[in-house]
Amino acid sequence: MKEKLEQIKESALEALKNAAAEKDLEALRVKYLGKKGDLTSILKQMGKLSAEERPVVGQLANKIRAEIENNIEQRAEKLREKAQELKLQNETVDVTLPGVRSKKGGLHPLNIMLDDMIDIFRSMGFDVVDGPEVETDFYNFKALNVPDDHPARDMQDTFYLGENLLLRTQTSAAQIRTMTSRKPPIRIICPGRVYRADEVDATHSPVFHQIEGLVVDKGVTLCDLKGILEQFAREIYGEGTEVKFRPSFFPFTEPSVEVDVSCPECRGKNSSCRVCKGTGWIEILGAGMVHPNVLRHCGIDPEEYTGFAFGIGLDRLTTTRYKISDIRLLFENDQRFLEQFDK
Repeated sequence: MKEKLEQIKESALEALKNAAAEKDLEALRVKYLGKKGDLTSILKQMGKLSAEERPVVGQLANKIRAEIENNIEQRAEKLREKAQELKLQNETVDVTLPGVRSKKGGLHPLNIMLDDMIDIFRSMGFDVVDGPEVETDFYNFKALNVPDDHPARDMQDTFYLGENLLLRTQTSAAQIRTMTSRKPPIRIICPGRVYRADEVDATHSPVFHQIEGLVVDKGVTLCDLKGILEQFAREIYGEGTEVKFRPSFFPFTEPSVEVDVSCPECRGKNSSCRVCKGTGWIEILGAGMVHPNVLRHCGIDPEEYTGFAFGIGLDRLTTTRYKISDIRLLFENDQRFLEQFDK
């Protein structure tokens, strides 16, 4: 039995030397030390030994078990160290290699245009204000002198969320919030997203962007409005751009005007121009003198103060500036399209 125990030890130690992975060590542990292992099988035969031999054989068996277990642990430690070294070798970073440049993103054309417009108006003394996209009827319609029977209140134009809540149809609502919370002089622009129930096509979208401008002070005239808008148009479309006012109607301004600029594509010299359709002019915004009723709604005395307001379609200016033929391209997030505007 002693010889068998020695043979088991030698066999186990030799097998452990050749073990290449921890799973091999576990298999050897089961083979030699498990419940049905070789060493256990020998110990089960100790009942056949004499009383004098049992302690000697038992002591030897325990010594061999301990030696095998110790060798299993040592071999496992060596395998772990080897695996760690291999991992470190594979993950070694050569600090002398040149870095890999990450691709830098660019601004969306709408954001480029918005930043430019904010810079232009800030240079003329305007502050930038914001307002909520979910508005009440008061700020979006009533305070802007829009009567209850005005077509703009119809469900086909406005997204209503409840009896008195709606998605704002114009950023003019932010002007009302400003006039009700500030005293003149006021000189602000209100950029933001607005919503109307329009069909989607090359020139219309139910979601689009506006920049409303407002000036309220003593002695403000239509000439001041024309000077501001002429400067703005030349900053956007270049020197030599002409501005034309046409009479129009808006409930919240009186008098009201539509503002055209000379066509940036053909400058009025191409009768077949796709931008101006041969007219030489393109419409860019609506404007006018703030209606006295609007001032009264906001607690401002129209006998003491006057003002002007204008509303610019950011999407339209972007498409005309960059010669984009379809407004839907601004919302489709096609990377091939957007990469053209990377600065």
